[in-house]
Amino acid sequence: MKPFAIRMMVAAALLSVPAALSAHRMWLLPSATVFSGTEGWVTVDAAVSNDLFFFDHQPLRLDGVKVWQPDGSEGIFQNGATGRYRSVFDVKLDKPGTWKIGTQMSAVMGSFKVDGVEKRIGGRRGPPQPNAPAPLTIADIPANATDVKITEVSGRNEIFVTAGAPTTTVFKTTGKGLEFAPVTHPDELVAGETASFRFLIDGQPAAGLKVTVIPGGKRYRNDEGARELTTGADGMLRVSWPAAGMYWLNATLTDTKATSPRATERRMSYATTLEVLTP
Repeated sequence: MKPFAIRMMVAAALLSVPAALSAHRMWLLPSATVFSGTEGWVTVDAAVSNDLFFFDHQPLRLDGVKVWQPDGSEGIFQNGATGRYRSVFDVKLDKPGTWKIGTQMSAVMGSFKVDGVEKRIGGRRGPPQPNAPAPLTIADIPANATDVKITEVSGRNEIFVTAGAPTTTVFKTTGKGLEFAPVTHPDELVAGETASFRFLIDGQPAAGLKVTVIPGGKRYRNDEGARELTTGADGMLRVSWPAAGMYWLNATLTDTKATSPRATERRMSYATTLEVLTP
């Protein structure tokens, strides 16, 4: 699948319903998040599924995956493979500190009508088809178009792993869109304790942001165990961890501050997988 198709797949998911309420969730699952020394490797599973961390729907394509080393420079992943239900890859943690691994996307999607016929901007989900026409762009909207509905979408899906002592360089924010700025280091989470995470929108505190926290293992229990939390006026989210394990954290937001031409709204998403350890 081409990188453009990856962006369209993610964007289509963002446009449909908030990720926290969707039947299908996109996630990255590291084999561990804390390693001693610089001789370790982390293996990451990547998929879209109904039950978190269980492979039952489709793989996350690897074209858009990036690695950031502890100094913020770009790294690499190795041994990438994509199967029917999941992708998998390895990252060699050969530098001390905290690494970031994940995907970032931005796209413009929507529709318009010409003589009553609806046309789509930004393409559709799925792999490209042979001899298929190029997806339409905003520049292709004619002057006589009606029912123009354009949305700017962006999303980040990240995990953090630490070799040796934790560092914070990879948490540097850009001041654009919805971003995660942890106060408690995400690789120092302990069951029974409370963590503090700050969310930003365009560099400012994301007050009143709805955040969903879900523990893994839904396949083996009746209740999903989701908690719906809200950030304070300072953009701060405080999360307690009832038990050790892997958790999926997701935030979504829609506003009218789109910067793309003719877009009337923007939809933003952030997701991360966090490991909570025993005391």
